[in-house]
Amino acid sequence: QVELVESGGGLVQAGGSLRLSCVASGKIFSINAMGWYRQAPGKQRESVAAITSGGTTNYADSVKGRFTISRDNAKNTVYLQMNSLKPEDTAVYYCNADLVVVTTTSAYKHLEIWGQGTLVTVSS
Repeated sequence: QVELVESGGGLVQAGGSLRLSCVASGKIFSINAMGWYRQAPGKQRESVAAITSGGTTNYADSVKGRFTISRDNAKNTVYLQMNSLKPEDTAVYYCNADLVVVTTTSAYKHLEIWGQGTLVTVSS
């Protein structure tokens, strides 16, 4: 079974920082893109940042200059460093991965999977 496990969420004051981590585990052959999404109460899930296996990144306009996405390919881990946090950053943050896994029959299968989410609350 392949899964993503996030950590690092919590409560922080406006202007503060948090670092989210997401580890992929299981019979993984390769990981293509990894990314972070968020969903605030009453709103749709939105993309925050993404990073390819080669390190190319992109960000939502609302977080550019404040958030940094990075990954450690050897550890199958993606990070989101969040600085200068604002109350409007409050949301459940989800990790997403586009990857290839090895099945029980030793075949390769392409999957897109999600983590369970971690809550980030920014107080004013």
